Order: sequence, then structure tokens, then C-alpha cells
Amino acid sequence: MSEFSWVADPASGIRQRFVEANGQRFELAEAGDPKSRKFAILLHGFPELNFSWRHQMPELAAQGWRVWAPNMRGYGASSKPEGVPAYRMDHLMADVAALIDLAKTQSTTDEVMLVAHDWGAVIAWTFAIQKIRPLDRLVIMNVPHPKCAERELKYWRQRKKSWYIFFFQLPWLPEKMMLANDAKAVRGAFFNTAANKDRFPPHDLDIYAKAAQQPRAMHSMVNYYRALVRYPEAREVGDAMVDTPTLVIWGENDMALDIHLLDGMEAWVPNLKVHRLPGISHWVQQDAPEDVNRLLGQWLDSPAR
Repeated sequence: MSEFSWVADPASGIRQRFVEANGQRFELAEAGDPKSRKFAILLHGFPELNFSWRHQMPELAAQGWRVWAPNMRGYGASSKPEGVPAYRMDHLMADVAALIDLAKTQSTTDEVMLVAHDWGAVIAWTFAIQKIRPLDRLVIMNVPHPKCAERELKYWRQRKKSWYIFFFQLPWLPEKMMLANDAKAVRGAFFNTAANKDRFPPHDLDIYAKAAQQPRAMHSMVNYYRALVRYPEAREVGDAMVDTPTLVIWGENDMALDIHLLDGMEAWVPNLKVHRLPGISHWVQQDAPEDVNRLLGQWLDSPAR
């Protein structure tokens, strides 16, 4: 039995290993030339894994990028530190910074791109705003800028969609619910909301479900939400300005995030390109991988202003 959460198809060019950074052990998927001077780090969301980037990694590698996609702390075979404080935003951003630093020790890097979805994008927005490390490009999928989220949470249209955040504040019950009946809720989170259900076959859903069922995994995964609510500094973003050239790709049929969250984003992200995919779910890079890869490729071919 493999020590990894999933085994990459050798034909994909994706390789897997473990790395140590910020005092944590990360399960890493990587692709591309290890000596490439262009480095992309891909951050997954809840209840995902780096497996969620399996369609993008070979494409980015073909475009000359060295690609790293870690399983974030608490996920898969990565470290699962105990306690809610271990999942505070400063620790999550420090993980990303340490991984970028590690990559730079292994190869000279001229360009760094952060690509992120869902919880990974929550971290990525704050990382870019606070300029934790220099970024040349930022790609966000289906998560709003923090100021747009702050505004929309004042309205019922978004509050009713964010019910799960408040549910996840309860002790032990969210974990029990997510893992009941062989992690049926984990499988359903993807399959039940996807536009293209053939993109989420039983084999792929099994990968997510089995990873979530690992000891302490679901508890760690839910602790992201507990820390977000419990520690207000995670929501304090100063002037909230993002100087990095930014691409936002958004599946419009997002069951958790209202489309109004996209409104006014350019006020905080002057160098912004937004692409909306009608009918596509929150799981945009898996639900419509060809569209996402095409949009990403076109944007990367354009000069970063």
C-alpha cells in the first residue's frame, strides 16, 4: 500500500514525495523541469487534496513551469498538528512561505506564481495582501477577495449559503457528520453539486473520502474554519490591496458562494482579469478542467502588467 494519499499516473508526469518545511511534513505532488526558473505553487481547498490539481499540473509543466502542489497541513499524509490554534492564518501562510523558500533553495527562481482554490485561496488572498513573499502572478478560483466577503456577509443571500461555517464551530458533531456512512458527505460535497458528474467517478471520490477518514484528518480540516472564526486577526487585512497581477476564474453555479461576491473586486485588485464559467460548480478546476486550463494558458501568455 502506497504511503501517499493517491498514486499519480506515470504518464501525467506528476511525481510525489515528502518535504519538510516550517516544522511540518508535507505530502507533495510536483511536475515540470526541476530546474525551471518559473515556479508555481498550487493550494487546494476543503475537503480536497493536491489531487484536485491533477488536470492543471501537466499543463503548467508543459508551459515551462516547475509545479508544486502540497497537501496542506491536516490533509492526506501531511502533518496534522493538534489543536485549533495550529490552523491560524499566520501558521498557514508560514507554511506557504516555507515551501516557496524551500523551492528556491533547490533551483534558481525568477518568477513565482500562486494558484489557489477554496481554502487555499483564502490563504492566498491574505498572503498576497500582506506580501509575505514576492509574487509575480496570482490565480484565484472561486473565493472572493476578503473585502468582498466582508461586505456580502451582511446580506442574507450570502449568510444562508455560509451556514456550514457556523455549523463547523460546534465540537465533534461536524466531524461525525462528514465521516458518517463511509464519508458520504465528503463524496456528496463534490458529486452532488458538480455540473459534470462524470468528472467525479467513484474512484476519485474514494480518494477524497479515504484521505478524510485518516486519523485526525477531518478534525484538522474542520479546525481551519474554527480558527478562522475564533481568531479575528485572520480577517484583518489592512488596506486589502493586491498589487500582484491576478486572474480570477469562477464557476457561477457555486452552492456556497453568491455571485455578488465578484462585484467591486477591482477596487482592491487593480491588475485583475475575471472569467466566469456559467453552470460550472465551486469545484471549477475539476468540473471544467479544459476551460480552466485554456483560460490559465491564455492569461499566462499575456504580459503581466
